[in-house]
Amino acid sequence: MRRALLYGDVVFYLGVYVYCLWHHRPGGQYVTGMALATVGYTLWFTARAQLGEAFSFRAEARELVTTGLYSRFRNPIYVFSTLGMFGLCAAMGWYKFGGVYILLVAITQWRRSKAEAAALEAKFGDRYREYRARTWF
Repeated sequence: MRRALLYGDVVFYLGVYVYCLWHHRPGGQYVTGMALATVGYTLWFTARAQLGEAFSFRAEARELVTTGLYSRFRNPIYVFSTLGMFGLCAAMGWYKFGGVYILLVAITQWRRSKAEAAALEAKFGDRYREYRARTWF
């Protein structure tokens, strides 16, 4: 059950991606959007894999991951999943849905990132503050 919950979002986004591939639209906007989605989702999946057992839906400080994409970004899962969905919305011309989705996700992820930062700082202290100073987002 836990594994299904951990990868439910991956299955959902892959499903939307495959839908967009099957229902493609002609033109450069589609190609550009799908290229953004491909890059975004590839980096998102990579970030999920690099986080490993430290991944959770709640703000927990299991370990401080500072390698791979996490050596440059504090929240690569948030950044690249949003980029992927933005690309799909652009490719398919889902402007209204895309705008609402990006706004809601940005608010949710901002709140989650603040809670995660507080949990990590409480557990790792100076080590987390040094990490935070040298990374983006």
